[in-house]
Amino acid sequence: MCGIAGSVNFKLDIPKLTRDLWHRGPDEQASFEEGPVQLHHHRLAILDIAGGAQPMHFEHLTIIFNGEIYNHLDLRKQYNLSCTTNSDTETLLRLYARLGPAFLDGLDGMFAFVIYDRKAQELFLARDRAGKKPLYYYTTGSTFIFSSELGALSKQLPLQLNEQNILEFARMGYMYRENTPYQGVKEIPAGCYATVPVRQPVVTVTQWWNIRSAYARRSNDNFAQSLEKIDSILHTAIKRRVESSDLEVGSFLSGGIDSGLVTAIAREYNSSLKTFTVSFEGEYDEAPLAKLVADRYRTNHHEIKISFTHLRDDVENILVNYGEPHYDDSAIPSYYVSREAKKSLTVILNGDGGDELFGGYRRYIPFSKIDFFKPSGIRSSFFRLMYNLTPGGDNKMSKLNYLRRMFFLGSGSGWETYLRSTTDIFEGYTKKAFGKNVVPDPKMEQDMNEIFQAPGLSGLQKIMLLDFENILPSVLLVKMDIATMAHSLEGRSPLLCRELLEYVPSIPDNAKINGTQTKYLLRKLAAKYLPEPLLNQPKRGFEVPLKQWVNRELKQLIGDYIVSPSALYPSFMNRQFILQLLDDKISVTAEKRAKMLWLIFTLEVWYKKAYRRAS
Repeated sequence: MCGIAGSVNFKLDIPKLTRDLWHRGPDEQASFEEGPVQLHHHRLAILDIAGGAQPMHFEHLTIIFNGEIYNHLDLRKQYNLSCTTNSDTETLLRLYARLGPAFLDGLDGMFAFVIYDRKAQELFLARDRAGKKPLYYYTTGSTFIFSSELGALSKQLPLQLNEQNILEFARMGYMYRENTPYQGVKEIPAGCYATVPVRQPVVTVTQWWNIRSAYARRSNDNFAQSLEKIDSILHTAIKRRVESSDLEVGSFLSGGIDSGLVTAIAREYNSSLKTFTVSFEGEYDEAPLAKLVADRYRTNHHEIKISFTHLRDDVENILVNYGEPHYDDSAIPSYYVSREAKKSLTVILNGDGGDELFGGYRRYIPFSKIDFFKPSGIRSSFFRLMYNLTPGGDNKMSKLNYLRRMFFLGSGSGWETYLRSTTDIFEGYTKKAFGKNVVPDPKMEQDMNEIFQAPGLSGLQKIMLLDFENILPSVLLVKMDIATMAHSLEGRSPLLCRELLEYVPSIPDNAKINGTQTKYLLRKLAAKYLPEPLLNQPKRGFEVPLKQWVNRELKQLIGDYIVSPSALYPSFMNRQFILQLLDDKISVTAEKRAKMLWLIFTLEVWYKKAYRRAS
């Protein structure tokens, strides 16, 4: 895991870049320059510490690489590669020299890398299937610049706001795929590679992998065979991720079955496994359930008690790390648990991707019965009526609240339905908050309509596919990458291994949602490994008491940002509505109010502490 950056026809400020990417690779920093091309690498040394230095060269190729390839030794055998180091970086170089872009299909790993081909006078940039490792770029005229982090890129040159993308963030709670808050800056999308000719650096993006093809397949395995196959794949994936490191590997452990399964199996390959969970008072405390797993497998368990006493002092710095507005409130405990884990080790396993692949969210249940993305005027009218007749409540886990949310999402259509079923921030208050209906840009609308109208896909498959292509790479994986790398900690996600990504979408819907049981198949597998109290628990992660933060610990700080005369949000939102929301004069549930205010707060922190400071 490292930090990379580079340019064509632009002189990077290396000292500044080194300061901004230091946390991603404090062990070694090196640069390569040839003609108009600059490559810069920050190394977090984990595999082949002695021989894996970068930039690495082979024949006419030079590479800088951020990530890990867990099956690289298998690929060396498969292609009879003769290498001089044990580094997966060298494996990538030699595979590219042998196969060109086609070699990406065989990789099991997380990666963002850039290869400079001196013979072709071209840069080749690529990202992994799920989008675990980030890669941003800026291009204009004859200039091209890229970086692992948006914050580092923004400090290399003056950037202007992209108001449309910021508006979409305010509506959705995330930046859509390649979009960023800056004009001229994009992200290489997950599962894509790009080519950039040095003489005329025009970026051509090609999608080399798409999970939609996996959903188009139908597995012939019965339930027992699927269960056995997934058990076997998980063992292989976790074994690779434990053993592909010259340093100790630990595990994040929440009260859910994803991290519990990862921990249970990892213990087979690391007899002294260290586990980490967060603990804080209230309904969100998952520590007791995590301890059940730690006790069963006798892990070296670390329970990190989070006090929100210092949250007001920390929250702005935590959010600024992202380099763009970041709405996911679980970024806060993720930051704290990563900071504590780094005190003991450098590599950590997590359960990311399990919900999106296996059907872990409660909101998937209604989509397993009804395809809400299919237009139906009668159904929409009925659900709208039922929504208006059903009283609201602040307990998001209650059956009444669940029913009301189902009626609400069923009364929408298309993009609106998807937002109502996921982030659900300003839904129902769009006109009041923005003064108009905010519509998706044409590309986003086209992408989503392809899924909404896809023949042969069920409602459940559509929303799971949408989550994998939207929420997972744009929110959840970004959250964990920044939270861990802020502390020079590498996070590894076995549930996002190549084999599961290519197999799990093909298994039947009822193996994912069975009646009202979420993540059905994985729960059955978990019964083999985990204590019984975990098996029927609702989805858990590093959840936070957001309402408490907004009303207590962060009340004054959030208020200061919102009432500031230099705030950004009034340029595209109804300031009076937000001020009334702040004063609790809008008829809305406490949970939804907290989400709205939190989004405005995260946007304003980025604008004041990152954008204006860099300008």
